[in-house]
Amino acid sequence: MAISIIMPALEMAQDTGKLLSWRKKEGERVSKGEPLLEIETDKAVVEIESPGEGILAGILAREGAVIPVGQTIAWLVQPGEAPPAADKAPSASAASTPAAATTTAASRPAVSSAGQPATAPAAAGMSPKARRLAQEQGVDLGRVRGSGAGGEILAADVLAAAASQVGSASSGAAEIETPGQVGRLMAERTAQSWTTVPHFFVVREIDAGALVGLREELVPAIEKSHGLKVTHTDLLVALVARVLVKHPRLNASWTGQAIRRNSEINIGIAIAVEDGVVTTVIRGADKAALGDIAVQRRDTAERARAGKPRPSDITGGTFTISNLGMYRVDAFSAIIVQPQAAILAVGAIADRVVAVAGRPEVRPMITLTLSSDHRVADGARAAMFMQDLAEAVRDPKKWLG
Repeated sequence: MAISIIMPALEMAQDTGKLLSWRKKEGERVSKGEPLLEIETDKAVVEIESPGEGILAGILAREGAVIPVGQTIAWLVQPGEAPPAADKAPSASAASTPAAATTTAASRPAVSSAGQPATAPAAAGMSPKARRLAQEQGVDLGRVRGSGAGGEILAADVLAAAASQVGSASSGAAEIETPGQVGRLMAERTAQSWTTVPHFFVVREIDAGALVGLREELVPAIEKSHGLKVTHTDLLVALVARVLVKHPRLNASWTGQAIRRNSEINIGIAIAVEDGVVTTVIRGADKAALGDIAVQRRDTAERARAGKPRPSDITGGTFTISNLGMYRVDAFSAIIVQPQAAILAVGAIADRVVAVAGRPEVRPMITLTLSSDHRVADGARAAMFMQDLAEAVRDPKKWLG
């Protein structure tokens, strides 16, 4: 029986995916779990494995196509079996949203006798992301040449045009660097989050002496049982997840009309890769043992840095931690990863002189900065979360059991 290959939904708010490449050719045999295609979502480029075994047939989507989630793009058939008939193959300039695919003739742009749009040439073949970026960057779409299939204007084309405008406006020569796929996606997502989410920030400086001591105590045991060293990030993932159990609003999402409380606590970790940042996900972090968290963190980070994350590595996050302590950064504010409601920025643990019982002492201090979406969690909720997190950092054994 033929197996349908569909455009998968890898994110909560994902409507479409872009087919970047087929790893197999039509007529080739495919094994279950073998890499079959590569797609791009709003967050990352992901390699999709084959859901079954068979011969790849009836490919309906070309490389470069933007396809609605759930739509069939190919089939896996058995020898001698024909793929089911399809109504229409999605094109490389397919609509970027399901609603756009049902555009009526009356709503399409007028066409001149020469076969060209009567309005700006960019109006017909362009994704909503590209249009939004053009408005934000002040780019004249009539002057942008699309690099997508069929001349479609992509977000990368808009970003390149914006960079060119900046370069031409300067008096000296400038070198223009075009970001890779990960860098481009990061630029789009952070710009969208910063300009649409009402961020506010809560900062706490906390004595990390107990956290440092617990890590040193646990390193030998976890290294022996799991073959790796536990990090401060692993400890913070475990503590943050357990504190979130008491503060579900910080583990929620804004849907556009209401607040969605997530049933799972999956902690994202911002990972630096070659041309940007990818957020990998530790699943069920509130219930996971510290050694298991360390293993998940290592494995997902290795795959992300190799450019081959699994869909489960980068999807389903409900709260994110961004740690720049290893770069000796004292403190910073992070941009929320939509549709999450909050992100925790972690600075370096450093010795500072602080007052202890009215006397000056040198203590290892850490600065944590919480960025929150004010539509989901107000200042009081964020402050109460940070109060409990500070207590957890000061007494981690109590929270980790």
